[in-house]
Amino acid sequence: MTSIAKPPVKHPTARTNGRGLTLRDYEGAMSTLCAGCGHDSVTAALVQAAWELEIEPHRAAKMSGIGCSSKTTAYFMKQSHGFNSVHGRMPSVTSGAAAANKGLTYIGISGDGDSLSIGLGQLSHAIRRNVNMLYVIENNGVYGLTKGQFSASADIGSTSKKGEANEQAPIDPVLLALTLGCTFVARSFSGDKQQLVPILKAAIAHKGLALVDVISPCVSFNDHEGSTKSYAYTREHEVEAVHADFIPLKREITVPETGEEVRVVEMHDGARVRLRSTATDYDPTNRESAYAHVRACQARHEIATGLLFVDENGRDMHDYLKTVPTPLVDLPFEALCPGKDALGKLMDRYR
Repeated sequence: MTSIAKPPVKHPTARTNGRGLTLRDYEGAMSTLCAGCGHDSVTAALVQAAWELEIEPHRAAKMSGIGCSSKTTAYFMKQSHGFNSVHGRMPSVTSGAAAANKGLTYIGISGDGDSLSIGLGQLSHAIRRNVNMLYVIENNGVYGLTKGQFSASADIGSTSKKGEANEQAPIDPVLLALTLGCTFVARSFSGDKQQLVPILKAAIAHKGLALVDVISPCVSFNDHEGSTKSYAYTREHEVEAVHADFIPLKREITVPETGEEVRVVEMHDGARVRLRSTATDYDPTNRESAYAHVRACQARHEIATGLLFVDENGRDMHDYLKTVPTPLVDLPFEALCPGKDALGKLMDRYR
């Protein structure tokens, strides 16, 4: 964890995109997340995607709720608009912003606790309205900001830092999104930048809500009882000079490129995750087969990754609301307000 400011240094030979901007122009503040946190890898992928898409930073809005994941918005596109809402309310705040100004690119960053517990209803209705936004869930299965309690996405049998096993069935955001009619559903792994960046680019370009579930390991809550490198063991055996917490340094977990459909990734605590990419003949336009594919992977204890479903003909929120082409924020007051006489006629209809 660090609190130093990022030095404003640009290399003279740094590549620029079509807008004359370098990757550094799409970065934000220095991350204060734990070293090796998967969320920082997601940030790097977002920076890369925005740079390659040549998004004008001042024409983007970064939205978030509460949690480690929601700190991500501070770490990319520092010249963009931003709103850090209360816990789980990011979808409704984004819906309101998008209703007022549909001319911006909306990037919502949330976590599994923020979206699947406190904000589950908010997420569901944002999908139902098909708000035009990229919705990233940085999914690590725990509440990292409050010391690692199980979240709603924790798998049955997974253990907490105290060794307690989770017995409740998880909520799978991908299956939920498919069930609710989401028009873009994908899943990736934070350490697989080669897969994640193209997915994010496609999701940003999609008209409607594009949900991207990113498996993003939490590196701070695998210090189980019995470990000689756990917080408890260290505190019991240390001679305290000053009272301070220590987050052990961990390396970023990346996925080896093997060319195989199933890749096994070892976590910091020794657990293994099996990631299955979609096959070359996979049809992402069939919602039912996408649902069946994810369920089949779950039965094999695998995690389905890649673009799982897309519907390019879906109607977004503005189509449903029949709004005018011009963003409401750009309309003059006279056009937004129908006037006293028009309002009077409207009220007469209810008398």
